[in-house]
Amino acid sequence: MSDLINIISGVLIISGALAIIVGLIGVFRMPDFFTRLHAASIVDTMGTMLILFGMMLYSGFNIVSVKLLLILIFILVTTPTAAHALAKSALHGGLKPMLDKDEKE
Repeated sequence: MSDLINIISGVLIISGALAIIVGLIGVFRMPDFFTRLHAASIVDTMGTMLILFGMMLYSGFNIVSVKLLLILIFILVTTPTAAHALAKSALHGGLKPMLDKDEKE
């Protein structure tokens, strides 16, 4: 049973790291600030969540997993809030999002 838990936690940690790497590539391919911000916040939250779940599973049920859960809750609250604040600040600063041709008319 311990080997199965180690394998599952390893898969979660590796998939979280791969999700962050793929998201990083996506951030470089996005055309404007707002789509980059959206991609970065989604990937950061998802990748970190997978990594922390893998670490919680690996450590077992103890104080370490409680601390990891608190870190996860903190990240789930602050990452979307920070992304919203950055987007609102960019809009307030005069940065306009790219629109499709249909939306410009």
